[in-house]
Amino acid sequence: MSVLASIIKPLVYVSLPVFALKTFADSNPFARYYVRIGLYLSTLGVCSIWGVICSITMGIAGRRFDVFYVIARSFYFLASRVIGIRLIVEGEEHLDTRPAVLVGNHQSMLDILYLGRIFPRRASIMAKKELQWSPFLGQFMTLAGAVFVDRGNNARAVRSLTAAGEIMKQRKSSLWLFPEGTRSMRPYPDMLPFKKGAFHTAVQAQVPIVPVICENYWRLYRKGVFENGTLRVKVLPPVPTEGLTAADVPDLAIRVHDMMVESLREISAPPPPGTEPKSTLPAVTPTPLGTPVPSSVPAEQPKSSEPEPPRTESRTSSSVSENSATSSPVLAYSRMEGSEYGTETDEDDGMVLVGRPSN
Repeated sequence: MSVLASIIKPLVYVSLPVFALKTFADSNPFARYYVRIGLYLSTLGVCSIWGVICSITMGIAGRRFDVFYVIARSFYFLASRVIGIRLIVEGEEHLDTRPAVLVGNHQSMLDILYLGRIFPRRASIMAKKELQWSPFLGQFMTLAGAVFVDRGNNARAVRSLTAAGEIMKQRKSSLWLFPEGTRSMRPYPDMLPFKKGAFHTAVQAQVPIVPVICENYWRLYRKGVFENGTLRVKVLPPVPTEGLTAADVPDLAIRVHDMMVESLREISAPPPPGTEPKSTLPAVTPTPLGTPVPSSVPAEQPKSSEPEPPRTESRTSSSVSENSATSSPVLAYSRMEGSEYGTETDEDDGMVLVGRPSN
């Protein structure tokens, strides 16, 4: 009996504070946000330690490139339960395409949860070089074969991406990247313009691109809000790159971007009222067929006997020209929010950005 009591007593001492904290969090949205942030990051830390162990043991067993798969599934198994978010995946069979460049939308640090659910076997990730020196996380990622990019040095970033394409073909593995280059959380489903590094890598290696989209989760997670619920993830069919050259990369990036935005809007819940981006273009009323179209040249006005005042040069056109770069809601958001890690280049793809949501 004394042995049983010695086992139960510590469990009671531990479970009571946890139960009290959970009860308080369930009744208070402010507390719920910070409690779940703490649980989420703690789970990430635990899985980083587990990752170091798996990297060593699986490396010895010759399965080094399946480490991310094992850790990803472990993280999803734990984190989805502690924060109460479950993921439903459509098109999961496309993840078996290998080698391939996998690209996904990047909203916040919660994206690691959907990576945990869908991350395939024999795949690695690209991350900013600073993470290489993070305790446990950096060691795990290095041992698991992650590709680190120096975001502050464009030439080194290009060389890293070039080498990544060759490594993919040698290993017959895939590489995960976030082509937006930074987080793009917002109330409505949209994505930032893509940087071209991921597409250069795919074209150079002549491997397909597999787009992955997680629905907009503003309703569940943003600054001050962390609720439970269900999210949808959609994996699109592979986009081939055979025969394409560097000259085709810009069009390829735009085509994949448009495909992903269309799917994002398809699987996402409607945005809250009043949060949709405002159009900066004037409304145009369609003209019924057969209606005469007025001439763009104004009718000649009768000449006045009074002398015409001197004309002053208008600066309207120049001001429109100067402001046209920010007329797009996406470009304006990109300039306003950006990344807290500094200025990105065209090759700053696939960064794993760990931090709180920016808004």
